[in-house]
Amino acid sequence: RGTPRTLGGKLSQILWALRLDAHLDKQTILEQYLNRVPLGQGTVGVTAAAELYFGADPRSVSLGQAAMLGALAHAPARDNPLAEPQRARTRRAAALARMQALGYARAEDVARARAEPVLRHDAETPFLAPHFTTRVLQWIERDAGGATPSGEWRTTLDLGLQTALEAEVRHTVDVLQDKGVAHAAVVVLDNPSGEILAWVGSPDFFADTNGQVDMVVSPRQPGSALKPFLYGLAFDRGVTPATVLADVPRTYQTTLGPYRPRNYDRRFHGPVRARDALGSSFNVPAVELAERLSVSSLLNTLHDAGFASLDHSAEYYGLGLSLGNGDVTLLELANGYRALADGGVWRPVKWREADETAAGVTTAGDATAGARRVMSRTAAALVLDILSDPVARIPSFGTETVLDFPFPAAAKTGTSRHFTDNWAVATTAGFTVAAWVGNFSGRPMQGVGGITGAGPLLHRAALLVAQRYPPGVLPTPAQTGAVPVRICRLSGMRAGPHCPPTTEWFVPGTEPTRPCDWHREGRVELPAEYAEWSAGDPGSGPPPATAAVVDAEPERFRILSPQDGDRYTVPAGGDPRYATIALRAAGGGSDGSSVRWFVDDRPWRDARWRLVPGRHTLRAVSERGASAVVTIDVR
Repeated sequence: RGTPRTLGGKLSQILWALRLDAHLDKQTILEQYLNRVPLGQGTVGVTAAAELYFGADPRSVSLGQAAMLGALAHAPARDNPLAEPQRARTRRAAALARMQALGYARAEDVARARAEPVLRHDAETPFLAPHFTTRVLQWIERDAGGATPSGEWRTTLDLGLQTALEAEVRHTVDVLQDKGVAHAAVVVLDNPSGEILAWVGSPDFFADTNGQVDMVVSPRQPGSALKPFLYGLAFDRGVTPATVLADVPRTYQTTLGPYRPRNYDRRFHGPVRARDALGSSFNVPAVELAERLSVSSLLNTLHDAGFASLDHSAEYYGLGLSLGNGDVTLLELANGYRALADGGVWRPVKWREADETAAGVTTAGDATAGARRVMSRTAAALVLDILSDPVARIPSFGTETVLDFPFPAAAKTGTSRHFTDNWAVATTAGFTVAAWVGNFSGRPMQGVGGITGAGPLLHRAALLVAQRYPPGVLPTPAQTGAVPVRICRLSGMRAGPHCPPTTEWFVPGTEPTRPCDWHREGRVELPAEYAEWSAGDPGSGPPPATAAVVDAEPERFRILSPQDGDRYTVPAGGDPRYATIALRAAGGGSDGSSVRWFVDDRPWRDARWRLVPGRHTLRAVSERGASAVVTIDVR
């Protein structure tokens, strides 16, 4: 900790200097200084700096290099040659002039030193994957008991993918800088093996002192990105995707005083099924679930999912843990979602390629080592099904979002309080991508949420990964033994003749047996707990969009995506497999799952349509025979 810049602080430094001078000789003092002085880019001491800037031992540096190292101590963050080569050259010239004036260097030697490059040629080549490389060296040194690492290690990093994602991170910051965004990060995991494929900790490792901050392993609050683990726990405790949760004003008495959660949109949505509550990331139902299940149970689940950064007690976090008020790392988040795609089983990540010995034994570790179950296979499949359901996202995010992918993927965003951190993560059967956008300083962004901040970065990153690694097909509820049941979209009970129906998955034995009694011959009667909400409680804001579902008159059948008259352009140079649009329809008593599609009067059975240049007519037919038509243009 530095001493204050006051008269007292200066007197303290003088006294310490006198004490050191009295107990140590000048050679020892100089040696200690050279070993401890910061010299830019996170280096401490002349040995580390000489290796970074010149690839040399400090005992063999040239006069110009020695002058550079000496000049760096003045302002290491500002004057180092990797960040500001011209400024570094000026500072070196000043140091050389001082050495000549004091008689430590001849004029001809100084002239030659001035002509030297500020960096050795091969030191000017890119420091590839700097955050990942730095972390790997730390892991190697730790495993070696603190010894200086030597030798060669083959890592799992895909350098081509790494380079492409570094460019995407820089692009994201450039686009969002007018909204107060200065930093971003991405990490990519191979799901079957746990191998780290890409690791981008900041936009520019060499930009300034903050460039060395590695957001892949720096704990921050993830917001709603933790909710899937809460719902997975709930599904293992008897809650189903059809369970209705009350999204109405409620106050919880906590040790810190009254707590009244609010949703991101500052509105309450009345009766909400768990599927929509998770898909649309409503806060109030999540807090209600955490209160039912207990915060300690949620914290234990998160620990099982690898969130070791959550090192405080359940009482410390309180109900806010359901909304992500605890600090976690991007790597922990990515590997936690990887566990969802792996049937609810968490396994550690791997940074080193497996090497096979002469005896046929791999030295990079067993893929099953350290595995532990986070939730049941069925609970994980239900969570994945919801996170990949675009209809469940509509109440909060609309019909078209950056979380829609042209391959099976479960995705979620999260935003911390005051817009200081923004997260987005997507997992497939083949890989997991996690992205973060924000500021290392904790300065709030200007209204940047998951869909506008980390979401676009996640979308572009996932498409890049999918070009190199097959996404595969996520586990489905049916594969785990879940059964489909026709239910009422509003009450979650068995659908009756007057109900807007939908199909939901249930663990055998948890299916609803009671028919819906909310819909009664053209009118809807909600339970008493929703009376104040349905009457338009002033505290809940204007009537929410989901209130329209209580109208017994079904809305007309229509196509949600694409819209009539939409124009699309096939991106040049991209993989044509991913130039697709989602096909979605709703209304007329249909839940959208049994709609038949026709493109230019030819049947189409996929949920997405690949773009083909020209004018096209798309027709949707509901299970009740209603139809809707749109026309689009593709260039």
